[in-house]
Amino acid sequence: MFRNQSLRQPFLSSFSSLPPLNPTISSTNSHRPSVSRKTLAAFSKPPSCPKPIAETPNHLFATPQSLSEWLKPRLPSDSFASWGVKPGTKNVHNLWLELSEGETSLADSTPPVRNVEVVVVRVIGKDGRVLFESRQELSDGTVRYRSRPLSEKMKPGETIEAAVARAVKEELGSIICGSSGNCDDGDIVRIVPNSYTKKVEEGVSASYPGLPACYVLHSVDAEVAGLPDGEFCTEEGEEYEDSDEKKVADKAVFCKKHYWKWVDSDSVWS
Repeated sequence: MFRNQSLRQPFLSSFSSLPPLNPTISSTNSHRPSVSRKTLAAFSKPPSCPKPIAETPNHLFATPQSLSEWLKPRLPSDSFASWGVKPGTKNVHNLWLELSEGETSLADSTPPVRNVEVVVVRVIGKDGRVLFESRQELSDGTVRYRSRPLSEKMKPGETIEAAVARAVKEELGSIICGSSGNCDDGDIVRIVPNSYTKKVEEGVSASYPGLPACYVLHSVDAEVAGLPDGEFCTEEGEEYEDSDEKKVADKAVFCKKHYWKWVDSDSVWS
C-alpha cells in the first residue's frame, strides 16, 4: 500500500547516534519463534554467511522454473513439495523475486543456504512495553504465526535508517498514516540512542521448509508515534507490486494483514 511512496526526511528523526554498520557482533541470545535455528556466537572473528553463487540471480535463474529445477535435487523432496502448499509457507515465485530484487542470495551448496539481511525494530510503547506481531493473514487465505517484533528484509545497498523507515511505513503505515498514506507530518519514528546491535543467526525458515538460512540481524529500539494502546491490525499492499516482474509477483504469496499486540519488555529477546 505504501511501497511506491518516497520516504522523506520528516518521517524519521535523526540517526546521529546510530553506529556504523561494522560493530562487534553481539553474542546475546535471540528468539525468532517462526524460525528454528541456533544463535552463532563466541567467534574468534565476526561470523558471516556462506558465500553466495557467483553469477547474478537474474542471469543464473532466468525464470522461477529454472530456479525450481536447480533447487529440486538439492532439497528434501517432501520439504520442497510443501512450498506454497503448507499453510504459512511461500512458493518458489517468492524466492525468485527475492533473488531478483537483491534481497536474498543463495550459497551454492547442498542444501543451498539462503542469505538474508534483516532489520529488526523493537517498537517501544509509552509504558515500556514492546510491539509484537502475533500473526499474519496471507494472500492465499492462510495464517502465519509470528510472535516477534517488526522485521523486514533489507534492500541491496539500503542503510539501517532507510530500512527502519521503510519497515515502519510498510507494516504500520495503514494505521499511523491514515487513508491518505501521508507519513510526512512530523517525526514519526525515533531511534533510541545506543540501541543498535548486530548478530548472525542460522536456521530453517518457516517460509521455505527444508531451505537453511543465514540471517544477519540489524536490531534497533524505536519509538513510533500514532500507534493504538491495545491490539490492532494493519494492512499491507502486495510485497512486489512495483516489481518489473508483475506476472511472477501475481503468483507469489504475500502478507495482506498484520496483527499486533503489546507485550512486557522482560519477555522479549534483545
